[in-house]
Amino acid sequence: MSKNNCIFCKIANGEIPSSTLYEDEDFRVFLDLNPAARGHALLVPKKHFENLFELDDELCKKAMVLAKRLAGQMKEALDCDGFNLMQNNGETAGQTVFHFHLHLIPRYKGDMAGITWNQGKASPEELEELAALLRKK
Repeated sequence: MSKNNCIFCKIANGEIPSSTLYEDEDFRVFLDLNPAARGHALLVPKKHFENLFELDDELCKKAMVLAKRLAGQMKEALDCDGFNLMQNNGETAGQTVFHFHLHLIPRYKGDMAGITWNQGKASPEELEELAALLRKK
């Protein structure tokens, strides 16, 4: 998707209205129209980056610091029981809008948000082989 057709570019830059929680020169944070739980928000850079791997390091750092601050404020305001920060890269990983964004999802006991996975098993040998492979990079 080109940045000219990107829905998140349009929202982040004010071309499409949103329920904005925060805005600065680099980011807009707004409530998700299809929330996983009450208060689910999206942190979106104003500049177009398809995913985490395109985002420059300084903006990445700023996004995480901002997410931490806003999550704390949201947790206090909403009195939620927990909090997810979630970020997907690529269709297989669940990315549906190809503009970097970070989900800020307040969690409540029994909320049925469904953000889980089935845990697998790995032997110590498999883990060591994988760790050795990844350390080479």
